[in-house]
Amino acid sequence: MGRFTGFLIGAGFGLAFVLANAGPPVPPPVGVVLRVLAVAALVAIVVLFGILSRRPAPAAEAAGTGPAPLFRFGPFYGIVVLIEVALIFGGIQVLRLLEAPWQVNVAWIALVVGLHFLPLAWYWRMREILGAALYISALGTAGLVMAGLGAVEWIPFVSGTVTGLGMLTGILAGLVGMLRASRADGAPAAGTAPAP
Repeated sequence: MGRFTGFLIGAGFGLAFVLANAGPPVPPPVGVVLRVLAVAALVAIVVLFGILSRRPAPAAEAAGTGPAPLFRFGPFYGIVVLIEVALIFGGIQVLRLLEAPWQVNVAWIALVVGLHFLPLAWYWRMREILGAALYISALGTAGLVMAGLGAVEWIPFVSGTVTGLGMLTGILAGLVGMLRASRADGAPAAGTAPAP
């Protein structure tokens, strides 16, 4: 189960980005549809999480001779998260002192969240996380640029909603790929896995 916990954490944040930011200036019906899609994606991720966590780890991994679990949560992870939280809340305070519009906070949060994936990609030895880091950081940076250009009303959509939808889509695609790979490797169906 711990092999996939990082996906659930990311999906939770992706959903939060969408739920909090899919509002004006997006037309209300579009906002509702985006929120429904985000919730549906989270439900699908939870279902896939359940299916994959019930499958046994590959034999080499279980024996300790294969690759490490996908996500390792230890002191390094804790330090990265503490730095992330400090940068988010410290940056918001600085933005408040500068009297920046509240929408800029969304861009700042996306930038910091994206950047925190860089050391985690190294720590977890998962090069594919670099794509998430670049994607989220780019949307956060785009929001900051938009603030400089005076287009603050669209920052929550670009740096929040689009970021969250991308996170959910990426996680969903990754889990579907893992499920397909496990079936191709001849892993037993979830219902036939041996009981613990």
